[in-house]
Amino acid sequence: MLNPETILLVLTNMPDEASAKQLAESLVVQKLAACVNLLSPCQSIYSWQGSIEHTNEIPLLIKTNQSQYDALEAAIIKAHPYELPEIIAINVSGGLPRYLQWVNTQLSI
Repeated sequence: MLNPETILLVLTNMPDEASAKQLAESLVVQKLAACVNLLSPCQSIYSWQGSIEHTNEIPLLIKTNQSQYDALEAAIIKAHPYELPEIIAINVSGGLPRYLQWVNTQLSI
């Protein structure tokens, strides 16, 4: 079992800048994320229900911790327009200790 304060980097994509900004702000306001980076639009190519899809998306890099993950995942699913949103959580094994502490502090206020 992971330490409840393990920092996670969660990746997801939104279909446009407006929905990405809305989700990012909502996650920060709810204290489910300390910070969310919205990246430049990208093109995703994937197989979905037997077809090859080409979709423009806005990638999001979400900084959170393990204790907030379940609620964060639920919030992304609730706000996401996709039937099956990409949600990938990566354990952060290192980083600037003061920054990692800041993430935890933001999520506990």
